[in-house]
Amino acid sequence: MHGSEAGTASLLFGLNPMWAAAILFLITYVVIMSEKINRAIVSLLAAGLMIVLGILNQEAAIQGIDFNTIGLLIGMMVIVAITRQSGVFQFMAIWSAKKVNARPWGILVMISLVTAVTSAFLDNVTTVLLVVPVTLLITEELKVDPYPYLFAMIFSSNIGGTATLIGDPPNIMIGSATGLTFNDFVHHLAPLIVVIMAMVLIPIYLIWGRRLRATPEARERVMRFNEREAITDYRLLKYCLSVIALVITGFVFAKALDLEAATVAMTGAALLLLLANLGRDAEHQSEHVLDSFKEVEWITIFFFVGLFIVVHGVDSTGLLRLLAEKMVNMTGGNLTATTMVILWASAVLSAIVDNIPFVATMIPLIKAMAPTFGGEQGLLPLWLALSLGACLGGNGTLIGASANLVVAGFAERAGQPIRFFRYTLLAFPIMLLSIAIGMGYLYWRYL
Repeated sequence: MHGSEAGTASLLFGLNPMWAAAILFLITYVVIMSEKINRAIVSLLAAGLMIVLGILNQEAAIQGIDFNTIGLLIGMMVIVAITRQSGVFQFMAIWSAKKVNARPWGILVMISLVTAVTSAFLDNVTTVLLVVPVTLLITEELKVDPYPYLFAMIFSSNIGGTATLIGDPPNIMIGSATGLTFNDFVHHLAPLIVVIMAMVLIPIYLIWGRRLRATPEARERVMRFNEREAITDYRLLKYCLSVIALVITGFVFAKALDLEAATVAMTGAALLLLLANLGRDAEHQSEHVLDSFKEVEWITIFFFVGLFIVVHGVDSTGLLRLLAEKMVNMTGGNLTATTMVILWASAVLSAIVDNIPFVATMIPLIKAMAPTFGGEQGLLPLWLALSLGACLGGNGTLIGASANLVVAGFAERAGQPIRFFRYTLLAFPIMLLSIAIGMGYLYWRYL
């Protein structure tokens, strides 16, 4: 979208819109990375400046917000908030910790696997919302540093989320743009994800695994936990599990039912709120609903709202399209070269820019390549490269994916903040390892 198409107003001070948007975008990211000002404040202020400077008008700014993603996040956060009250997540975590005799490294592996598998069927943000609080509880009891567990959880949520259509927002977008189904994603990507998950645990073990030790008394304390006691409300548990099953079924059949993921999540949240409040009087209902809404990570939600507007502002000037076209010209229309450029560029850029707006820019660009590669069916390697690059690349930095920000938010609340540079220093090289494995797989299976 250029100039008037995007609904740009007349630009203040006669600045070049492309330069103005790019500079504002860079300043926004630098301030977010500095962690001196809350990220929601930064992104909302930058979004306001996009409009005030005349890069976008208000109508165009609102069009830039991906309400499907926002609705999916809020709906799932409400479902999680209510489900958490039943104690089922404590049950799962205690059960998995006891399965490995409360050995710290064993618990890290179990939590990573639970996170990866759950992320394939619930979106990865939802998964970390469920698993983080319990992980913090167990690490506190064991008196071990929670950081390696949270680090591994970010990785496993994004890796697991790559395996299915509903696991990660970029896959939802690619699926709806191309007609690739839930089963297509599982067929093409799930085998690779198993290998990547195993390989990523190796560097994590080398960095932290041998140092994770707990005293016999602390392990005994965890072994004495009774997972059944964690379930506080069996009636609520039945409601929650039924609604979660319905929501997952809704995600699987969303395409056939012509529904967006946000509709499924929001309807599920409303149904669960209704069931959880049956038999309460009006006053108690209001209190309970308010408590559920308080659990929504509003900082993350508003960070996204602002970020979508900022990226849309940059996109509306034609800058992202220009960069993308240059990328394709570099490869001279060679399928293998184009696939590799998309994979690596998606990975590196998704680590820096949130992967959702990036994927939104790449989809029309890849579609335009169909004639070069012999029609729609010739584009499959490119779609898989975009999915792998965007989903796995999100592991590279703290702002690369929504799940990372949610884990960071929880950790901060619990007084265990995850710092941007400390995380990136280790995460970026491990992310590049996962992309290298993906490159080998794409070359071997499709090229």
